[in-house]
Amino acid sequence: MNPLTTRAFDLPDRLSAKADPVLIADDERHFADIAHCLEQSVAELTDRLAAERRAPGGASRQAMDRDVEIHRLTARLRALRRFGLDLCLGRMVAADGSGPLYVGRLGLTDSSGRRLLVDWRSPAAEPFFGATHADPMGLASRRRYRWTGGRISDYWDEVFAPEGFAGHAAALDDQSAFIASLGSTRSARMRDVLGTIQADQDAVIRAGSRGTLVVDGGPGTGKTVVALHRSAYLLYSDPRLAHRRGGVLFVGPHEPYLGYVADVLPSLGEEGVQTCTLRDLVAEGAAAGTESDPEVARLKASAELVKAVEAAVRFYEEPPTEGVLVETHWSDIWLSPADWAAAFGAAEPGTPHNEARDQIGEELLTILVDKHDGEAPEDQLRASLRRNRELSALLDRAWPLIEAADLVGDLWSVPAYLRTCAPWLSSEEVRRLQRADARAWTESDLPILDAARQRLGDPEASRRRRRHEAAAAAEREQMDRVVDSLLADETLADADADGEGALVMLRGADLRETLATADRPGGVEPDLLSGPFAHIVVDEAQELTDAQWQMLIQRCPSRSFTVVGDRAQARHGFPEPWRERLERVGLDRITLASLTINYRTPEEIMAEAAPVVRAVLPDANVPVSVRSSGIPVTRGRADELETVLGRWLAAHEDGSACVIGAPAFPATPRVRSLTPELAKGLEFDLVVLVDPEGFGGGVAGAVDRYVAMTRATRELVVLTSP
Repeated sequence: MNPLTTRAFDLPDRLSAKADPVLIADDERHFADIAHCLEQSVAELTDRLAAERRAPGGASRQAMDRDVEIHRLTARLRALRRFGLDLCLGRMVAADGSGPLYVGRLGLTDSSGRRLLVDWRSPAAEPFFGATHADPMGLASRRRYRWTGGRISDYWDEVFAPEGFAGHAAALDDQSAFIASLGSTRSARMRDVLGTIQADQDAVIRAGSRGTLVVDGGPGTGKTVVALHRSAYLLYSDPRLAHRRGGVLFVGPHEPYLGYVADVLPSLGEEGVQTCTLRDLVAEGAAAGTESDPEVARLKASAELVKAVEAAVRFYEEPPTEGVLVETHWSDIWLSPADWAAAFGAAEPGTPHNEARDQIGEELLTILVDKHDGEAPEDQLRASLRRNRELSALLDRAWPLIEAADLVGDLWSVPAYLRTCAPWLSSEEVRRLQRADARAWTESDLPILDAARQRLGDPEASRRRRRHEAAAAAEREQMDRVVDSLLADETLADADADGEGALVMLRGADLRETLATADRPGGVEPDLLSGPFAHIVVDEAQELTDAQWQMLIQRCPSRSFTVVGDRAQARHGFPEPWRERLERVGLDRITLASLTINYRTPEEIMAEAAPVVRAVLPDANVPVSVRSSGIPVTRGRADELETVLGRWLAAHEDGSACVIGAPAFPATPRVRSLTPELAKGLEFDLVVLVDPEGFGGGVAGAVDRYVAMTRATRELVVLTSP
């Protein structure tokens, strides 16, 4: 659509009363101004982006600044092109009679400085989301738009003061924009809900970032909505998060969940949030299986076993107790046990094991050079020692480079090693943790592998540095020979007799070094998920073990977290309070916030689901539904699955369904087939449960049934086998 020539409102005939110019003329004029400004902004950004791309890279700092500016301009341009007029969420009118303020996904100001849209994350926009009839926050009225295909297909007015009803009667609705939108169909991606954020959700979204904020809420309370919007809000509002390396990390429970929410952050104008699952943090995560032995899973879930990695690495950091004679071209040098200990002590605290090897190697060279009493020049002696294969082999044995997988594999295959590193384990527990294939990685191994990789560092980094240093040394020698040859050439020397030319410059050591290393490789691409991050948001956090929490805490030194979850949806139980659990794993400054209103699940479904979870968790935080679908929960036989789905698909052109509990059922574009675990965090118009009693007994089985039932936003069908 061309926003300059097409009206913003496209209301259906049944809403003809809302099309009255008295109600929408001011909006139409404002949208025309927005359209003109958008057209200008897109043109200007396009020109600036082209100019930046044509500009030379310059020095390293200048090149980095240029890349940052290109990224910023590209993101802004993409957001403006993605939405157009539907950047606008709604408007609010203050009780003091001042003109309406329009709220958008992004802020927008025209060439004269007039503010056409305020960013939804700005303090000025807070009343748009937070105002209630109990606390209007200075508003007389609020209008929310529903956009369809870039046009306004409906809108709702809420009036907070008696005098505000004039001119709004036709736009008032028995239900708010939010409640009305709850009945809309679902798709494979989470729908846009920014325009209908509620006051209880907005208060959590806008909470400060210091310390740990726990957002506890049952199904349908908007926990995922809060988690995603809070990620975007914090990057906008807290400069500490925007400018620190890493920014914000968003951790979801599984891959289907990340696919479901993939459009949300870009739709908020935010592309700077890293998203992942816990599996993504470790290279072995993609292929890791499930731990088949519950007792082994329990042992590996402990933070204590993660801490055993430190002892496992320390085992390889003990200095030799015997001296050795190091041979050089000039004389032999005695390297005593005390010298070894001094070299080992040179590693800077906190340096990963594999990276510390280079520091220790340099200290060894310094000790040997200091102890040498011959006439050899120091630079030649040091270069000779670097090439000394015997010395290098001694250092490799004394402080070996170690792969994380090798270290953890040894714990699961060498009982004496595990017993040394984890002396609190019983003989039976040590035996149980051993396995025939030490590298048959499971999900329970990932926190231990991650801790090992963090503690060890990349063994290839040291090898790369040594290869580069050897190549650079060879380049320097070659360059020295070339320069010395040039300086010895009497003809060239006479031509440069004024002392200002290139030959005089070649005598400088700095220039020789620059020439010798100009093409040296610059390293490898960093791991974007290794951190550190300034803030981490964790959804479905009730499922994390103590060991898994260590993976996240070590990536966020500030311990600035948003923890989102529901204790009643923890498959393995969650008997203690949030504060107790989080303090145990190492978090502090904990603030608790609760969401208690179920906006998603109809009361007909919650009436069936609540007893399921309360049978095993009497104190479960079961939220109260605010709406009814008018469709009762139905039951039938498992062999009716195809009939149930066929009838529903024929009656509904849009929407999505999910079959939970029938692994062999083939998924289609509109019907997913998932386990209860992989359905967590998702929502569907229709959910069909097949043999839910087969999900298992105890807390895990009840939680799986409860989670599966509450994925439905309209209709739930329960099918059982005869």
